[in-house]
Amino acid sequence: MSKQETEYDVLVVGTGASGMSAAVTAAYEGLKVLVVDKASLYGGTTARSGGWLWIPNTKLAKEQGISEPVGAARTYLEHEATTHFDPARVDAFLANGPKAIDFFTEKTCVQFDMPPVFPDYHAEAPGGQPGGRSMVTRPFDARELGERVNKLAPPVPELTVFGMMLGSGKELWHFLRAFKSLESFWYVTKRFGFHLVDVVRHGRGMTLTNGNALAGRLAKAGMDLNVSVWLDSPVNSLTEENGVVVGANVIHEGTPVQVRVRKGVVLACGGFPYDIERRKQLFPHAPTGHEHFTPSPALNTGDGLRLGESVGGWVDSTIPNAAAWCPTSVTRRKDGSEGVMPHFIDRAKPGVIAVTPRGQRFTNEALSYHDFIQDLVKACAGLKEVSSWLICDHKHLREYGLGAVAPFPLPIGKHLKSGYLKRGSSLEDLAKTIGVPQAALQQEVERFNKDARSGKDTKFDKGSTAYNRFQGDSLVTPNPCMAPIQSGPFYAIKVVVGEIGTFAGLATDEHCQVLNQDQQAIPGLYAVGNDAASIMGGNYPGAGITLGPALTFGYVVGQTLAKRPNLSSGTVNQQVQQRERVRAA
Repeated sequence: MSKQETEYDVLVVGTGASGMSAAVTAAYEGLKVLVVDKASLYGGTTARSGGWLWIPNTKLAKEQGISEPVGAARTYLEHEATTHFDPARVDAFLANGPKAIDFFTEKTCVQFDMPPVFPDYHAEAPGGQPGGRSMVTRPFDARELGERVNKLAPPVPELTVFGMMLGSGKELWHFLRAFKSLESFWYVTKRFGFHLVDVVRHGRGMTLTNGNALAGRLAKAGMDLNVSVWLDSPVNSLTEENGVVVGANVIHEGTPVQVRVRKGVVLACGGFPYDIERRKQLFPHAPTGHEHFTPSPALNTGDGLRLGESVGGWVDSTIPNAAAWCPTSVTRRKDGSEGVMPHFIDRAKPGVIAVTPRGQRFTNEALSYHDFIQDLVKACAGLKEVSSWLICDHKHLREYGLGAVAPFPLPIGKHLKSGYLKRGSSLEDLAKTIGVPQAALQQEVERFNKDARSGKDTKFDKGSTAYNRFQGDSLVTPNPCMAPIQSGPFYAIKVVVGEIGTFAGLATDEHCQVLNQDQQAIPGLYAVGNDAASIMGGNYPGAGITLGPALTFGYVVGQTLAKRPNLSSGTVNQQVQQRERVRAA
């Protein structure tokens, strides 16, 4: 074999959660695995994510005393996916999700914490649950990665405080109450202290949380199992012989390398958030492909989808929503680059409303980010731009923050100077500043304030669901999501359409094999994560519905590849012959 050729059992393309879970599982089963990524840092979208996973019926939930009726999760997913409910793939997810969690938590360093309460986003729907399905990655000490920590992709800067990643749940709660509680103040002081020591010693914080912790833990699990990782190594093309994918052409350290596989190739390239042409085709709000903003890595340009299509796979473009929509605001960083800030929970806090360019509220602001954007797109029909403004008063801004603007005591001057944060001495002044009708904005605020005092949002029922209330402020009564907007000056931040991952992907079966137009599996080719069509049918049922299936189907692929015969065997030839017979018929 020449220096430009190498052979592995499995080639995985992508270093996010789906790819690394496939690699770790396959390696644990004794397979020789190579993972390649065209980026110079590993972790993909996972490293920028919240690190939450949605997987029903896990041992973690049962240990919390949380159990759910038999079949409830399937009922819920069928309700959510509607016309795109895929029974075989959903059943595979529900059966293997708990097994995947058991495998990773018992056999590797990948660990999770299950909060006692984190409602499904539509907990009141058939099969919905008030908790027990969403878990978060446990914080991780980056020192365990050794020198490889320097190649871990960082989190989104806008989601850090002085470069420090904040854990979800209890840690965020303490930071929001640092000047209201002595306990929280002491917690925050210690956390900052440890972070600063790490920065001095190591040049970065070493306590990884959220998605950075998941990427780090999966990397460490791969290291422990001798998984090979090539960075700066794009895949130019797949190698196909007699209808079987037997490898890929990879550019590694500037040299073309033919990587041949004995078991299969797994596509896990992170979907197509930066594929302008596919955006133009599938994002209704982006007719030119550019009217869209995403915190995803800029190198996620749809490589996996194109590779799959090149050997007969097809992308399911019929999914009602092609991506996991998220309201975002656009900031300007010190180096002049553009930052994209996702708005996950700030809209649910008391004292915030969202209005269209017409100055009118259009939805329950505390809905999930995916639902919020769907309502925004409808409300902006006929307008030149799909956008809204988040409105709050001074008291709210300093207590909770808004978007990239942190709460007291951090200053807000830089955000005012950059234009990211708009301010008005009165509502009329603010309306003039942001260009919305003054009378409309005044009317909306007056109605909202009246409802806030009674605790009942008569227009959109903000605070009416379990998820609404969970993201609000439990210390505010009678409605944790409502408080009057009355303490000037008043502020606004512009929100536009973004996403936190794409849904439209390659059609696959329950074993994650890529399907051709005849619905036959392409031997040797698999797709997971955002490269595979989402099993959620274009909906967003709960926190972690991207990473939950990513980890689960990565596990499924690893198990499947370990049990499959080598691609050179007669079994694969039989699969090819069967496919040709179906095509001829």
